[in-house]
Amino acid sequence: MTPEALADLHARAFAGQSRSWSAAEFRDLLDWDHVFVVGDTKAFAMGQAVAGEAELLTLATDPRVRRQGRGRACLRAFEDAAVSRGAERLFLEVAADNDAALALYLSEGFSDLARRVGYYTRSQGRPVDALVLEKRLI
Repeated sequence: MTPEALADLHARAFAGQSRSWSAAEFRDLLDWDHVFVVGDTKAFAMGQAVAGEAELLTLATDPRVRRQGRGRACLRAFEDAAVSRGAERLFLEVAADNDAALALYLSEGFSDLARRVGYYTRSQGRPVDALVLEKRLI
């Protein structure tokens, strides 16, 4: 996927929740050797793997195809790709008010590691905590 396609899907997936990422931001991330993307034009996961650890930077699903297992499939593909790059643990951050994402991550074996108070700012200016989750991959 191109940086423009990633930015477009990201904007649709996070509309009204938080600031979406620009094509330039995706392009900059993709320039790093340890950053990778799995998925397609309906859902993707992007993150990095380095020094035995992986971080899921974002997981985006087109709102028109939610609840079809696409996010779960991308998460699993991301985990497989991270393991193939030597990762033993996976970390991510999720907004405490993102019930659907939180349910997905917990059902896939992630556990609570930390909380970042007021980390995200919603479009109305309301702060939302970030939950830091982790999962052992091997």
